[in-house]
This record gives sequence, C-alpha cells and structure tokens, in this order.
Amino acid sequence: MIVDLNLQGKKIIIVGGGNEAQKRINSVIKQGCHITVISDSVNSQINKLSKAKKITLRKQKISDTKFLSKLKPDLVITTTDNKKINQKIINDAKKKRIIAYSSDNPDESDFSNPAIINFENMIQIAIFTGGKSPAMSKKIKDRSEELFKKIISKEDIAQIKIQKKAREMAKEMIATQEQRRECLHSIINDNEIDQLIKDGQVKKAEKQAITILRNWK
Repeated sequence: MIVDLNLQGKKIIIVGGGNEAQKRINSVIKQGCHITVISDSVNSQINKLSKAKKITLRKQKISDTKFLSKLKPDLVITTTDNKKINQKIINDAKKKRIIAYSSDNPDESDFSNPAIINFENMIQIAIFTGGKSPAMSKKIKDRSEELFKKIISKEDIAQIKIQKKAREMAKEMIATQEQRRECLHSIINDNEIDQLIKDGQVKKAEKQAITILRNWK
C-alpha cells in the first residue's frame, strides 16, 4: 500500500551527511517539516542548507541512540555506512514508536521510498517495487517521466491550484460535503474556466471559480 505521510510540522532526524542523506533531505524538505541532520561530517549541499537555516545541523559522531530520547522525533532516517548503528537506530526507534527508515535495510524499515515523478509539487506519481528493487524503481521512473510530461499539461496544474483554493473556501461557504463535491466538480467542468486557463488567464479563471462558489445553492 502506498501512502502519503503528512509531515507538516513534524520533527524529522536524518542521521548521516553524505549523498544518501542529501537525497532523503530533498524528498522531505518542501513538506513543511523540521529537519535535523546529525553527522560528524556533511557534504557541501547539506552545509549550505544549514547555513541558509533550512535545516538544523548537529555535528557529532553517532555511537548510540540517546538522541532519540533527547530530540523525540516523529520520524528518523539513517543513512550511515555503519550497518550496526543503522540497525540499532531502527530497533530503538520502533521501541519508542518512532517511524524509522534505514537506507541499507528497507526490509526492516517502517516504510519504503518510491521513485517520484514530481510536477510543481502539485502532482506526484510514484513508481514503486515494494522495496524489492529501488534501482529498478528509479530506472522505470526515468523512462516514464517524459511520457507523463506529454500527458500532464500546464492547464492541469493550473486547475489543481484553482481547486485547492476553491476547496478551502468551500469548507467555509458550503454546508455539506456532498454539496461541496458537486460544486468543485462544476468548477472542473466549467467551460469558461477551462478556456480562461487555456488562454493563460489563470487569475480570471480563479475569479470565475469564486463566483461559482458564492452563487452555489
């Protein structure tokens, strides 16, 4: 089962400071979470993120799991070259009911990382082998990306942005979930909105969506 974790406001610890750690940072950094990297050395990209205050960096060598009790993360990801410490972090995190992932042991981790095709953080398409072969997930993702670029248009992205705003407003303006659903579907299928988006007049399309919401009965 593929799930999308809501990491907004959550505390995430990433143990390790190399390229694998960088990949894991990139996968969560835009999700509004608080990221702490723990490592005695880090690559230049992680160092830049720390200086820009996009992540918190704790420069220390990890020899035990005391940091789990001290920092109380919601999720921990370990990417070190030390398999024993990676395994200990997973084991102790599970005892503390902290979601845990190890790059070198996805089978015993609480989740697996699919290869993601991302369109402006609005549409994500996951290529997933259930942890059996991350390398093949990436290979298939690279092969599929150009195909999906032909299927998913800028108009689709614009409609999603309009729908996001419309959903937020509909929760305040329309009483029931069923009515909200009908209203949002009418916005998706509105020919005027569709044409405005195609003409590049997204702001006008958004105003038309708001008009539909305000007049909804």
